[in-house]
Amino acid sequence: MDDERPQWDEAFAERLDGAVVLVGMTYHEPSGPRDEQFFGTVIATDQTEGVTLRPGGSRSGEIFRLPPDLRAFFPAEAGTYRLRQTGEVVVDPDYTVVWELTPPKS
Repeated sequence: MDDERPQWDEAFAERLDGAVVLVGMTYHEPSGPRDEQFFGTVIATDQTEGVTLRPGGSRSGEIFRLPPDLRAFFPAEAGTYRLRQTGEVVVDPDYTVVWELTPPKS
């Protein structure tokens, strides 16, 4: 990541508590890339464990943990967001984050 911000910023991590985050994940799998979108509320932040979300909508009841790299979080533009796979609508989330996960080469 070409970003000069520190990977972890405790003050920013504290501001994330209770924030609604729109998440985009791309999983690079042997069969090809798989995209996933969801949203959730930040319930915990930890420099080692990462950012813990309580997803909403169709993923309600789950817990999801993002890596502890806060450089991936960006303020969301105000507005309405429709998730492609589920059609769920998220209004005025606080942040967006996008991750790409690639399995290690064996």
